[in-house]
Formats: sequence, structure tokens, C-alpha cells
Amino acid sequence: MKLGCCYYPEHWPEDVWAEDARRMADMGLSLVRIGEFAWSRIEPEPGRYDWGWLDRAINTLASAGLKIILGTPTATPPKWLVDTMPDMVALDEQGRPRGFGSRRHYCFSHAGYRAECRRIVTALAQRYGHHPAIVMWQTDNEYGCHDTVLSFSDAAANGFREWLAARYSTVEALNTAWGNVFWSMEYRAFTEVDPPHLTVTEANPGHWLDYRRFASDQVASFNREQVEILRKLSPDKDITHNFMGFFTEFDHHEVGRDIDLATWDSYPLGFLEQFWFSSEEKRAYLRQGHPDIAAFHHDLYRGCSNGRWGVMEQQPGPVNWARFNPAPLPGMVALWTLEACAHGAEFTSYFRWRQAPFAQEQMHAGLLRPDSTEAEAVPEVRTAAAVLAEIGPQQPVQAAAALVFSYEAAWAIGIQPQGQSFRYLELVFECYSALRARGLDIDIVAPDADLEGYRMVVVPSLPIIRKGFVERLAGLTCPVMLGPRSGSKSASFSIPAGLAPGDLKRLIPITVTRVESLRDGVAEPAQGWAVTRWREDVAGDLVPELSDDAGRGVLYRNGNVRYLAVWPDRALLRLLFERMADEAGLPLVDLPEGIRVRRTASHAFTFNYAAEPVFAAHLGETLPPASWHIAPL
Repeated sequence: MKLGCCYYPEHWPEDVWAEDARRMADMGLSLVRIGEFAWSRIEPEPGRYDWGWLDRAINTLASAGLKIILGTPTATPPKWLVDTMPDMVALDEQGRPRGFGSRRHYCFSHAGYRAECRRIVTALAQRYGHHPAIVMWQTDNEYGCHDTVLSFSDAAANGFREWLAARYSTVEALNTAWGNVFWSMEYRAFTEVDPPHLTVTEANPGHWLDYRRFASDQVASFNREQVEILRKLSPDKDITHNFMGFFTEFDHHEVGRDIDLATWDSYPLGFLEQFWFSSEEKRAYLRQGHPDIAAFHHDLYRGCSNGRWGVMEQQPGPVNWARFNPAPLPGMVALWTLEACAHGAEFTSYFRWRQAPFAQEQMHAGLLRPDSTEAEAVPEVRTAAAVLAEIGPQQPVQAAAALVFSYEAAWAIGIQPQGQSFRYLELVFECYSALRARGLDIDIVAPDADLEGYRMVVVPSLPIIRKGFVERLAGLTCPVMLGPRSGSKSASFSIPAGLAPGDLKRLIPITVTRVESLRDGVAEPAQGWAVTRWREDVAGDLVPELSDDAGRGVLYRNGNVRYLAVWPDRALLRLLFERMADEAGLPLVDLPEGIRVRRTASHAFTFNYAAEPVFAAHLGETLPPASWHIAPL
């Protein structure tokens, strides 16, 4: 695994570039990402390009032996371009323009902006497409960051109408699919349909689901336009895009089909602070990040682009964007780096080389401080580089367990959660974490993935069952778990004929007759576990495999397929996965809190995410906090 950093030569005097490049190479870095925010320097005025500084920056880095990932600058259109076409900006759900003055101030649907993006990407690719130092292209930057996937502009509205006409052919078919007879919502023509915002109360859920599908398709087609240019003009270079953490606003599998490898931006401390984790977990993992945050995304994005992936931005110190921004525990930057290696990353790139003393990210730490002295992470980068050199290349292997992840499921549950604590991402993460806490390796896969060869398959929730999914599950002999709400909606967001779980009844003959959501703090007890948040009443001839203390069915089984009719607490997940692993003949490890393991084809990695020493029984030794153990298999 290579190491790299994100560098912004336009931010620094030119006379420091060569010394920066020398220090990068001396630190063990071999990759540098540049250019993704530099449109105003590349093209300071319409049609006038200034390539000189970028030529010199690329050549300076290359002279130090560094290879370059060059970003297309379309995440930050310059002021002159916004002034030329002011309607290119996105409108938020309240109809307010997303103005100039930061970044991502564009609408994916705006034809004029897309044309300008094709023009600047073409110019870049023509100039640098065959440069020997350029080894990879990054399209744009963090699609959707700052809530920018959904736009409610005129361009988006018109694009949505065209998308609907292509999908439904007739407005009568659209009215039927959405159930528009309800509340007199019927349309006479596609031109009458607006985006589903600014309604008096909630908009039609079918309308919302299609708008999310449309918006996701816009992201994918926007990315595809850039990829097609780069493929033509720079055919021997890899192409990536840097995805984000816990982000589901567009279908990353769809974007992943067009690129060579997925990358993501890893900020474990910020994600711990910003998401649903309990106060106790936030205290326990304050400076380390939850033990499964980084690993979850490594495995998720590895599944988005045929197994090739990397970390484009790795947190090296405190960030600037979370509610609270602690510093990593000593050792964690090296641990995060080696965790990425254990999951098969091709590279890890630290964000950023030098902390900026100005603008929005001046409180975001880098490898160097603003005065160019080394920050705390640098010795850890050198340590990680030495370990990587010692263990050699790592080859990932297929994991024992497959976890099915659906972006469409996240949209559907988010549109009508029915209970405010039913969060799709959290349910998926809890399943992943429960598997990993027992020492299992996991592949996170799309619903259309080939599931052959896995020894366990876990589907945390899949409301909409696409063609072929039931057949793929039916062909498996390994244990399969289907989580709550699976098969509960049709493709047009209605309750399926014959009730839930819809087509999944071919695998498990049950009928969900009623659902209820439970408020926070309510726990209906059973033997060592409890039902919280959500439960379903199930009818059918199957005797429950598990029931709660009141005798209400919780888990149903038909052959190798189980259906879980409740939101599972961690004790229930542990019990369920122990049974499945036993049936699959998979050995489990009883890992103590904070300890995680991961295997490649040649090595077993053990990591201690705890803030104190922990005895790892499977190793027979105590690991200090923020440390690791790597052994050949």
C-alpha cells in the first residue's frame, strides 16, 4: 500500500514547493493529490488558461519521485462563471439559492454548467493526459457534500419531468404508480409535476422516492461525462472519486461502475462525534474513533468498484467541522493507516500536507503546521511506512460473511421511517459491528452482487426487492438473515400485494400483518435481550425460533433463511450471528471491547482501539492502547 498526501501548491509560495516535495519523499510518501479546487487559478478569466504554475508544480513534485493524482476542479466553479450563469447554483428545499463563497455551489442538472465542466476537464486532459507523473484522475470532490445532491432549481425540475417521462411513458402510469388518486394529486401531463418540496404536509412518498432516484442518476451521469472525457484523452490512467463517510444521498454503486477504483475520506473522530453513537461510546472512543467506523467504510467502498479502493483523505489530527474536534490518541494515525492496508487499500493519502493559516479549514490539522514544522502525526506516518515495507504487499481475500447494502433502502426508510429512531445506516452498522466483534471478516455488497461462495449472508433491511434477488438467495445453502422491513414496499413505494415481505415469501412463508415503532427508552424483554424501536406482527404456520417474554414472535426460520421481525439490540444480534456461524461452521473469536481483527491472504492483523491496555486472548498478550499486532498466517 502506497502512502500519499493532499497538497495545494496554489496556497504556498513557489519557492517552498521543491522543499515540500523533498520532505514528502523523505517521509515515505509517494503519491500527491492536487488540483481539485484550483479552477480560479487554472482559468482566471473566461477562456484564458494559466497553465504555467500547474506545469511547474507537477514537474517539481515529479522531480522528487512523486506520482500525482490530479483532480478535476468542478467542485469549485469560479465567481466569473457563476456570474455568467447565475441559475447554475442549486436551490435548497426551501427554494433558497446555494450562493457563491464556499464550494459545491452548483446544480447537477444545469446543462450550461455541465458544458463548462466538460470544457475544463477536456482542457486538463489534453494538457496532462499523457504526463508520466500523472497516475490517476479524481473527478470533482465529495459529490453531495454539504447537502448538495438534492436541488430544487428550475433545471432540476425540468430534468425530473424528462426523467419521469422516460420512466413511465404516460402520465396515467405515473398517477397509478404514485397512487395520486389519494388527496386529488393526479396530473394531466408530466409538465405539471414539480419537485416534492414546499408542500403543506409531507409529499407523496412515491414522488419523493423517484426524486431521490432522479437526483442520484444526475450525480452518476455528471460523473460519467467527466469519465468519458478522461478515458478518451488519458486512456492509461486510473480514475477515482472520493466518497464520504455515512453518506447515502446517491447510489455509490452506480458511480462506482464508471470508475476504476473507489476512494473515500476517512475522518473517524469527526464521524463518531456527528452521528448516532451513544454518549458512552463517544467518551470511550473520543480520540480513537469507534473500532468499526473506518473498517465499515473500507469494506463498503471496496464493494463499490470491483474490489479496488483507497483512502483519499486520512485524518492526521483534529478536524474543523465536527461539533467537537479532539486530537487522535498517539498511535491512532498509524493504526488507521494499517487498518486500511488490512482491508486491501491500494493507498492511503493524508489530508493535508500543511495546515492552511487562512480561510475555512485553517483549524484542520495537517502533517505540517502552518509554520512548516512537523505535526504530531509525522512520526506515525514514518512508523506506518516502515511496517508496510516490512510486511510487504497484502492481497485481500473473499470474506466469510456478506452484508447486503442498498442506497435505495436508505432512501425508502428515510422517506417514511414510521419511527424516528429507525435509521437504516445505524441498523446496517450495528449488524456489521456485531459480526466484526466476533472476529469475522465482512464483504459489504450491493443487492445485485453475486453471493456465491459466502458462508453467511446478512440483509439488514431491504424494503424494495429487485428482480433476481430472491433467485440469488434461493440458490444459497448458507445461513441467510433478512432484517425488519425487508420486502415491505413495491418499487413504486406502496405496500405489496399480499403484504410484506412480498416476493420474499418464496423463501420464508410468513405475512407481516402489522408494524409498530417504540419510543426511545422502551425495551420489551426476553431471555438476555430486548425488543426496542420496532416490531412486526407475523402470521403464518412457522413456529417462531425466538420469542420475547410475552410470547410474541421475534425470529422466524425456514430452512437456511431467517426473518428478523424486530429492531435487534446488540445481545440479540450476538445470539443470532452465533447461531448462523455455528451452522456455517465458522469459528468465532470472543474479542474484548476495543479489539478487532482482519485477515489478508498472508497476514492476520489485530488492532486495539481502546484507550487502555487490553488483553487479547487469541494472541495471549496485552496490547497497549492504539496499537496493533501483525502476524503471518
